Amino acid sequence: MTTLITRIALIHATALAMEPVQSAFARHWPEARCMNLLDDSLSVDRAQAGGLKPDMTQRFVDLAAYSVRTGCQAILFTCSAFGPAIETAGQAIGLPTLKPNEAMFEDALNAGRSLGRPLRLGLIATFEASIASMSEELQAMAQQRGQQIDVRTQFVPEAMQDLAQGRASEHHRKIAGAAHALRDCDVVMLAQFSMAAAQAAVQAGLACPVLSSPDCAVLALRKIMKNKT
Repeated sequence: MTTLITRIALIHATALAMEPVQSAFARHWPEARCMNLLDDSLSVDRAQAGGLKPDMTQRFVDLAAYSVRTGCQAILFTCSAFGPAIETAGQAIGLPTLKPNEAMFEDALNAGRSLGRPLRLGLIATFEASIASMSEELQAMAQQRGQQIDVRTQFVPEAMQDLAQGRASEHHRKIAGAAHALRDCDVVMLAQFSMAAAQAAVQAGLACPVLSSPDCAVLALRKIMKNKT
């Protein structure tokens, strides 16, 4: 059996997303060769601007084009608040390009195929600016499938700062606490890559499945690239 070797660009808007996705690659696709690109001003600029601006979209296109020049065969973006910019970048370069939560959303929607009622989906975020864009993206995916969904969101203030300042247990505790409001959901999703380490704490308090984006994304990208060979 031929070993699958692929060079993947991982593009980040916060350093907090780097370790979770690298751990996911180590678990699910250790043969992949990953290259990390970080522009940690993107999240700050997005929050200050109050929305996605054309110059930010161009920055995503530029980062994607640079990845192509380094020989990467696919790109995984880990920044959840920039869906339209990522779509534009993917169209510009013509390589497989995965948005951070695309695979997680697919997995969540698949859980509702046989329910016979609207699928109740919980979305927990530690970066508030991502909630609106991610909810819109999730609704659009459901509409394309002809599915009805009920999206319930929770923002966890200060949790991202806890993680950045080394208080991981406090980060996990706050997210798990916020998840209690979503206990009647069919699936609960952790919005940011940086939240992945809190999955076990959240799952311990919920009966429904809890999904994190790094694992879903790596498995989906691996399948895409394997099918291309």
